[in-house]
Amino acid sequence: MKTVKEDAGAILKLFDAFEKECNGTRKSWVHELRQKARARAAELGIPTTKDEEWRYTNVAPLAKRAFTRPAPAKSLAVKDIAALLPPGLAEARLVFVDGRYTEALSNVGSLPKGVTLSSLHAALASDDKALRAHLAQYARQNDHPFVALNTAFLLDGAYLHVPKDVEVESPIHVLHIASGGEGQLAHPRNLFVVEAGAHATVLEHYAALAGGTYVTNTVTEVSLGEGAQLDHTKLQEEGAGATHIASIEARLAGKANFANHNVTLGGELTRNDINAVLDGEQVECTVNGFYIANGTQHVDNHTLVDHAKPHCHSYEIYKGVMDDTSNAVFNGKIFVHQDAQKTDAKQDNKHLLLSRDAEVQTKPQLQIYADDVKCTHGATVGQLDADAVFYMRSRGIGRAEALRILTFAFAEDVLKEIKHQAMRAWIASRVHERMAHTTGLKTR
Repeated sequence: MKTVKEDAGAILKLFDAFEKECNGTRKSWVHELRQKARARAAELGIPTTKDEEWRYTNVAPLAKRAFTRPAPAKSLAVKDIAALLPPGLAEARLVFVDGRYTEALSNVGSLPKGVTLSSLHAALASDDKALRAHLAQYARQNDHPFVALNTAFLLDGAYLHVPKDVEVESPIHVLHIASGGEGQLAHPRNLFVVEAGAHATVLEHYAALAGGTYVTNTVTEVSLGEGAQLDHTKLQEEGAGATHIASIEARLAGKANFANHNVTLGGELTRNDINAVLDGEQVECTVNGFYIANGTQHVDNHTLVDHAKPHCHSYEIYKGVMDDTSNAVFNGKIFVHQDAQKTDAKQDNKHLLLSRDAEVQTKPQLQIYADDVKCTHGATVGQLDADAVFYMRSRGIGRAEALRILTFAFAEDVLKEIKHQAMRAWIASRVHERMAHTTGLKTR
């Protein structure tokens, strides 16, 4: 069946001017990568709701909008972004404003010998060998329209390379800030490579200085070697009028341990695609998510855990709190290949409705071709337990506070899995703050 799509020309018309900005990488292998991605993006177009993968998320209007490339950001000082800097995570920080690395706000700190933490633009200019071996090897630019667009406009983002058997003890904070300029379109690209036996913790953070109507189209690629570990948390706090489209693509070798926690608090429309390929035996993979939506916010999470090899374990729980006329979409698939015997996979999706007008579309999926597996999935949609609210009020707790306590307890199943204590506490505080501004948790 032919896919119905919209022309991506409104976005691609920025491409020629963008190429002039690329300077040193214009005649390199990256130039060829961009050109192929541009051609593919033109073929794929912008999906419509007649495309099954985008059935409940309408991004077709993006094809009609006039976009601009973000201009170099105004000068900012660390004090201007202090509210976005978690305590205890200042030792290693990369900051990008409107998709461009900002050295004055960044602090690479003291990292173990051999670790590379830099802007992607700088790594491309130096022709880093590890970057060349991994960049654009995992993201699906051939069949995902927004990954193709991101690759066509590939310029800057975070690059982390941790060599074999090296442990980076301090978390790395990758902060992408949008200035909120009207009609701006940015394409951040991140690459995290953790070699065999190495370990790192990364907070990938998106935030805004203003609430304009802008688009962030971001791609993060992850490669874990044999026995490597990456604790990866993504926090999205975009502006109220923002469209945030994100793809996380991970390739995991044998005995690797990948933990991804995806927390969505901002934006008008959010689409997250999280795909992990368990490409070796005895891989441990955690894919968790929590989101709050109110007003007319729309949050769409598509996940795929691809069990390609035997004796692997995956755990997934996604939870959403929906208020007003907000919408949520969850499409989670566990795919077990024929040779992936002894797979143990669990998936759960739960929604808490604070309003009768909020809507949820949930579709957990199992696609299994092996016969010796243990796989479960489930989905629930409901409201707060009235008896629990009554019990707390009978103990002298006000109604609004009781609602917030119970709702945070609902969220904590996800948040408690964030391993780094300071990061977990800070993100919990952001969730508390977001709940304090949620109408259904004030009165009811």
